Amino acid sequence: MTKPVHPQTRIGHVHLKVSDLERAIGFYSGVLGFELQQRYGAQAAFLSAGGYHHHIGLNTWESQGAGPAPRGHPGLYHTAFLYPDRAALGDALRRVLEAGIALDGAADHGVSEAIYLSDPDGNGVELYCDRAEADWPRDDSGTLKMVNAPLDLEALLAEAA
Repeated sequence: MTKPVHPQTRIGHVHLKVSDLERAIGFYSGVLGFELQQRYGAQAAFLSAGGYHHHIGLNTWESQGAGPAPRGHPGLYHTAFLYPDRAALGDALRRVLEAGIALDGAADHGVSEAIYLSDPDGNGVELYCDRAEADWPRDDSGTLKMVNAPLDLEALLAEAA
C-alpha cells in the first residue's frame, strides 16, 4: 500500500484556460469578489482572496476566442471554492443571483452545503462551506455517509453577511 500524502496537503490554486480574459475577470472578480493580484499583459491574470499571490489563474494562451470544452469529454468537472461559514456562502449566493447567473444546482451533502453554477466559459464552479467535522453524518461503524439532499437557498440567503 502506498503511504498517504501528508494530511496538511491542500490544493493551492486552479489555473483555467478561458476564451475572453476580461469576461473571466468580470466573473471571478466582479461577481465572486476575488481580487485581481497581477496581469501578464492581455493574456493572463491572477486573482485571490485575502491578498494571497493567487488562488485562480486565468489565461488565453491556448484558448483565446474558443468555445467551451465539449460536455461528456474528460476534463475538469468543477472548481470548488470553500467559504469559511454559511454567512459567507450566503453572500456568495446573493452575488451570483444579483448578477443574473443561473444556478446549475444546490445541495446539502451532510458534510457541506454547496451551490453549483458555470463560469462564462462553461467551467463548472462549486461554492460551498463545510460543516464541523463532528457534525458529519456517519454510520454505526464510523464510515462517512454523505448525502445529496435539497439545500434551502432562502435560509442561506437570510444568513448572508
